[in-house]
Amino acid sequence: METLIEYQQNVVDGVGNDFHRFLYNRLPWESRMLSIKGLRGAGKTTMLLQHLKYGQPEGTKSLYVTADHPWLYTHTLLETAKLWVQNGGRALYIDEVHKYVNWSRELKNIYDGFPGLQVFFTASSALDIYRGESDLSRRVLTFTLPGMSFREYLNLVYGQALHPVSLTELLNNPTEIPAVIRKQIETPIPLFREYLVKGYLPFVRDDQKSYLTRLVQVIEASITNDLAFIENYSATHVVKIKKLLGVIAESAPFEPNISSLARKLNLGRDTVNNFLYHLERAFLLNLVNRPSEGVAALQKPDKVYLENANFSHALKEHPDRGTTRETFFLNQLRNAGHEIHLAEKGDFLVDRTYTFEVGGRSKSIKQIAGISNAYIVSDDIEIGFGNKIPLWLFGFLY
Repeated sequence: METLIEYQQNVVDGVGNDFHRFLYNRLPWESRMLSIKGLRGAGKTTMLLQHLKYGQPEGTKSLYVTADHPWLYTHTLLETAKLWVQNGGRALYIDEVHKYVNWSRELKNIYDGFPGLQVFFTASSALDIYRGESDLSRRVLTFTLPGMSFREYLNLVYGQALHPVSLTELLNNPTEIPAVIRKQIETPIPLFREYLVKGYLPFVRDDQKSYLTRLVQVIEASITNDLAFIENYSATHVVKIKKLLGVIAESAPFEPNISSLARKLNLGRDTVNNFLYHLERAFLLNLVNRPSEGVAALQKPDKVYLENANFSHALKEHPDRGTTRETFFLNQLRNAGHEIHLAEKGDFLVDRTYTFEVGGRSKSIKQIAGISNAYIVSDDIEIGFGNKIPLWLFGFLY
């Protein structure tokens, strides 16, 4: 196992402890088996390595392995776990487990066969952990790591120590909370503009100049490698799903006509619908529906957005500003764990309770007049008042 230990040492040496993604301190690291899913580049690997290096009790023997490491050409994960336990190992960290063909069966056997071994693994956001051939539902706890919030961007890039606020706090204190934040960042709006273009993934700190190029590579790899492998796409399907994403990027928010798309792509309606939901599971799209129950909730999405505002800038030279506002709002609310639908009046209905109309500085209350628990979300304002709330402030929800 010397090869794996040497590899681990090389990757761990470069890992610092100065910044943690918001999910790090929320995870039950004491669990026997823990899974972290998420978009490529969101920081899953760094979280594993930070916990291995800094989070384990002193003396715990831990091993890190990537699922595509050459060691696994001639050894199975199960054999690796057995050898590690025999050498006194207490924790096994597996990166990108979806790249290992028999991941589900072998993880189950590791869990059942080595009760004294903790297993932590990362996977593509497109992977359905519970859909594998072996039953992991009673064994693994799964968490999803989205891209960074505006708050995390400020903490990472500008060395701030800003704390999240809940949606309730935000709605109840639209003047006080921004005033407190502005004691640390005097002018949030220019920094918010930066974030919308290139602030969603942590590699921005090290690679600002080519950030959007790398973002395109993330999208490409998510489709060509992760989705194609997990969903067993043919090369033809990969080309068509890229075309579908291109159509959406040009016209998002996109109200899909499934029949029209199916004809253009020479695909069946069900295949197009499946592509949309696969792209959402891969954290490349956000699909939104009006509130509905039962079978109606399983039909085609009512509106399609790119998953985050950075994608808008990576895939389109001059994205519409109104679109990026809505994309940001939807993204941050969803990432913070809120339920969000299209509203009958206004733009979005959150937690089936709050109605939000998203717009610029001069946005009026006309669209939400007479609606209870309704708010205007305004871009280009620093401080809110009454039911008018700054758009950037929703970047502090997680």
